[in-house]
Amino acid sequence: MTRDDDQRLLAEGFQRHRAHLRAVAYRMLGSLAEAEDAVQESWLRLSRTDSDAIENLGGWLTTVVGRVCLDMLRSRAARREEPLEAAMGPRLPDPVVLPDPGASGIGGPGASGSGSGGRGGVAGVLHGGDEAAGDPERQALLADSVGLAMLVVLDALSPAERLAFVLRDMFAVPFEEIARMLDKSPAATRQLASRARRRVQGLAPDPEALETDPQDLPRRRAVVDAFERAARKGDFEALVAVLDPAVVLHAALPQGTAVVRGAAAVAGRARLFSRTGTAVSTQRVLVNGAPGILATQEGRPYSLLAFTVDPERGLIVELDIITDPERLAGLDLSGLAGPDAGPAAHLRSRIPRT
Repeated sequence: MTRDDDQRLLAEGFQRHRAHLRAVAYRMLGSLAEAEDAVQESWLRLSRTDSDAIENLGGWLTTVVGRVCLDMLRSRAARREEPLEAAMGPRLPDPVVLPDPGASGIGGPGASGSGSGGRGGVAGVLHGGDEAAGDPERQALLADSVGLAMLVVLDALSPAERLAFVLRDMFAVPFEEIARMLDKSPAATRQLASRARRRVQGLAPDPEALETDPQDLPRRRAVVDAFERAARKGDFEALVAVLDPAVVLHAALPQGTAVVRGAAAVAGRARLFSRTGTAVSTQRVLVNGAPGILATQEGRPYSLLAFTVDPERGLIVELDIITDPERLAGLDLSGLAGPDAGPAAHLRSRIPRT
């Protein structure tokens, strides 16, 4: 067998594990571009390794991606001493946006699913918004999604805690393998994962709401319908009625991430919907598997709003909105009706495909 044959077989083996590796890296990093970089690095290391010495390719690649992500998280943590980020809040994770074929919309100007222009869009006015234009490129990894609210919580963990929690609780990687990545004993790694689990439970806005079970989508959609309807009318009382008293709004703005807490404060932002004169259209989407609203202006992304809903209580516990034009330009909306799709070369696969 020639070297070219070896490389082809190696690339085929890598491709079989690529989706899993990307899912691991995305949960570790919360960034689609960085996740691609981590996956690419794992391929480069594999291509330089004697494949005959690898007994379990999937396990080997997961270990490599885990270590690469750990190094990237540690480097990121070292940069988080900047005063602006401390004042504004951490960067929102990158969302994965897909169509929501089950959403019915609420009707009226700028309604969900509408292809025509309207006056106002709830996602576009919670923070005033900024005109956004860009050429988005999608990462198709939503099959087993984790919500934005969970990714926000994971950002609060230390790099080692995040590695232990993601690999153990989300991918059932044995403690022995995680321990080797962290250069710790299995017992110490168990303690680390347990501490991370307690932190996640303590930081989560609502543990039930963090799940993205498709069976709960109809109830979650109904709550978002009520929110959008109340926002469109400027009905403060109706808005408060669908918001958890401790609801948190994260808004990715050009100057950083703003944080608004409490039902009254968030409802006050949403009431701007009835006052805006900006002509935008809105359509309902799935953001990391949960209901969301995409606002567009002249076919370009204007803002994206993701809802974290507790389906049992029928309350919104977290809202995440992106109005930063640079962030919006990096979204992949190519599967949606409306925004123009364009190339994003840095996200296109640079790994041999078969």
